[in-house]
Amino acid sequence: MNTNDNKNNNNPKKTNPGNSFNPMWIYAIVGFLLIGFWFFSSSMAGESKRLDRGTFFEYLNQGYVKSVRLHLEDNKVDVYLTDEALKLDQFKGFKENSNMSAFAQAAPQYSFIVADNANFETEIEQTIQENNLSTNYTNIPPDKFSGIFWNILIWVLIFGAIWYFMFRRLGAAGGGPGGQIFNIGKSRAKLFDENDKVRVTFQDVAGLEGAKEEVEEIVEFLKNPEKFTKLGGKIPKGALLVGPPGTGKTLLAKAVAGEAKVPFFSLSGSDFVEMFVGVGASRVRDLFKNAKDKAPAIIFIDEIDAIGRARGKNNFTGGNDERENTLNQLLTEMDGFGTDTNVIVLAATNRADVLDKALMRAGRFDRLIHVDLPELNERKEIFEVHLKPLTLGTDVDSDFLAKQTPGFSGADIANVCNEAALVAARKNKDKVERQDFLDAVDRIVGGLEKKNKLIKPKEKRRIAYHEAGHATIGWLLPHAAPLVKVTIVPRGKSLGAAWYLPEERQITTTEQLLDEIAATMGGRAAEEVVFGDISTGALSDLERVTKQASAMVTIYGLNERIGNVSYYDSTGQNEYGFSKPYSEETAKLIDQEVSNIIEDQYQRAKDLLVENREKLDQLAEKLLEKEVIFREDLVEIFGERIFEDDENIDPPGNVVSAMNSETEKKPVIQDETVEKKD
Repeated sequence: MNTNDNKNNNNPKKTNPGNSFNPMWIYAIVGFLLIGFWFFSSSMAGESKRLDRGTFFEYLNQGYVKSVRLHLEDNKVDVYLTDEALKLDQFKGFKENSNMSAFAQAAPQYSFIVADNANFETEIEQTIQENNLSTNYTNIPPDKFSGIFWNILIWVLIFGAIWYFMFRRLGAAGGGPGGQIFNIGKSRAKLFDENDKVRVTFQDVAGLEGAKEEVEEIVEFLKNPEKFTKLGGKIPKGALLVGPPGTGKTLLAKAVAGEAKVPFFSLSGSDFVEMFVGVGASRVRDLFKNAKDKAPAIIFIDEIDAIGRARGKNNFTGGNDERENTLNQLLTEMDGFGTDTNVIVLAATNRADVLDKALMRAGRFDRLIHVDLPELNERKEIFEVHLKPLTLGTDVDSDFLAKQTPGFSGADIANVCNEAALVAARKNKDKVERQDFLDAVDRIVGGLEKKNKLIKPKEKRRIAYHEAGHATIGWLLPHAAPLVKVTIVPRGKSLGAAWYLPEERQITTTEQLLDEIAATMGGRAAEEVVFGDISTGALSDLERVTKQASAMVTIYGLNERIGNVSYYDSTGQNEYGFSKPYSEETAKLIDQEVSNIIEDQYQRAKDLLVENREKLDQLAEKLLEKEVIFREDLVEIFGERIFEDDENIDPPGNVVSAMNSETEKKPVIQDETVEKKD
């Protein structure tokens, strides 16, 4: 680490902008000193007392006056007393004239105005000569420039300081040259070049082999363009990274910055948006101008949907939309006329469905790179990356952890590893063990345990039967996800939860969906079978099965009466979005079929629970006794599942069922199935 620091310090090109000296501070300090001197000299001058002409000549004849100054410009007479006179009691209120300095003349003790300066000058000279006085008399001719010039200089400095600090420096809080008010149209992109040591490389990107391969090829385009252009090919102008949040899109861009060894401009889509009209388009022009000047170069725009949304949507005002202007300028710059500029645009978004069609066409973003959620082997690689800095126990296995986290993104896995370390530290352990990772998964997916939450015995019994109903139906149906853990300990906003480890499959059949709906309705079915009534605790179950059944009817075409029809628009560019794509009669039929699917599976779950009522009671009693039961307890009561795939069974998986408290009317866990269908 020290070696790298020394290298950076020995690099003459490397400068620290935080320590650079701004010469404007010198001008500001000089200006403030002049302004302070002006006010200081003015305050030093003070106020002189008024004196009538007769009294003045009395003081003059008595030898009290040291000097007299007549200002010919305004006929003002300044009277300065001698040091001996200032010691007298009648002049006790004045200070001695020792305050005279090179910067300011001490204030006169008296002053008055004469009507005729010529007569006054003759009279005072005659009095001094007749009485043989040592009084010094001078007249000061009018100066047309000194006072005016001084005032102009002072006010220019004042307004200059205000202009600099209130206007030019006001925008500096935004950071960089784009933060200043006269540079508001400049790009805010952060530049990474050979002087910036970007530590992220492709070796740090695990689990994204397909996406990484395409991005590596883009880097190769810039490093060795002749390899591709000698056959007549053209370097692609852009690549769009699309995928769910946390899958590593920005990490891939950082790896490109670390590997490309070319200027890399990084910014967010929101950096183009400003309250001033035309600023976004100006920043786009400036960004591409800077990139072309440093070509070959890469531009990375994160969250491009902030400016790349489809034009013409929800624009009822008829006004000039600043976001559309910015997008139009971006389209123009990416299209351009030159094909040999060697500037490649990378962009990332998790909302590709809302992007404008013109932005997605070939010639702008030539490549669409999907960054999906990691599969089992990819999750293992990601775990191995994040486990390196941890002090692990001997029982920690990346294969085991990868099986426990279906549907987890790379960011989720990083969070699991960090949370496991915190759990181990909370328990004062020296190493992070397997159970710490399992607790971390429970904490992230289900929330924090609330063992001290007060629950009435009657409510606790209902919760136990609710969760036992989920477990029973899930165990008896062949296509339901294998259950591995059931708990009635409150966690997060849920009063109880059933944990499943779903099979990672690419397609799902109708029978599998129906079994999953029946297992999800098993909790409410158990309440009705045992207690004869139902409660509000099945809110998340009802929400899940309603979405699943609606998808079967309207999206996947799995309903006989509706037929092989899908009303789903995967592009998000539906031009007829003001009306439903089906008639009112079809809407009624859809509602009826969704209800029929749910009610049929609900009745199916009740029938299974009635047939296995004795085993349901045993499971609920054991759950009340132990509060947390595992797969082994279900095997003891129901026997082995003859249709389950044993290699997928490892406790615990994801929560797909949770019983809500009556006071909370919102889903307590994730509102999507763990399967993560496309």
